[in-house]
Amino acid sequence: MSRSQALLLFLVLVVGGGLAIGYVTLPGEWYASLIKPSFNPPNWVFAPVWTVLYVLIAIAGWRVWDHELTAPQQFWWGQLVLNFLWSPIFFGLQQMGLALVVIVLLLLAIIGFIKVTWKSEQVSALLFLPYLLWVAFATLLNASLWMLNAG
Repeated sequence: MSRSQALLLFLVLVVGGGLAIGYVTLPGEWYASLIKPSFNPPNWVFAPVWTVLYVLIAIAGWRVWDHELTAPQQFWWGQLVLNFLWSPIFFGLQQMGLALVVIVLLLLAIIGFIKVTWKSEQVSALLFLPYLLWVAFATLLNASLWMLNAG
């Protein structure tokens, strides 16, 4: 497989997978009925932000794959699984507490990825910084929604 074919495969997997999961688990009546914190963004913000982040995630994954970096690849695959699990748990199962556990683990996997790539593949680490910031915000949002709507 050529490098460009591999990059395309990573983009299709991550962007396509993320958008497909987002489409299947669109926020519905349940989410609309939740009490939201004051900092909750409007729904239209999520799709463009995640699309950009998924492109960055795919490029970072391709780079660590291309450089044959084992530990970063393990963190990368781990974060992708956790990322793809969150929406079905939060929106599909409507389990905000379990989703909070998943997103905290996702945050830790992102931090782990950045840490293990910082010296060996700094471009990939830098590509994950916006992702880290967004998931930290999403973790706060998930926790706030859970606390405001528990019981």
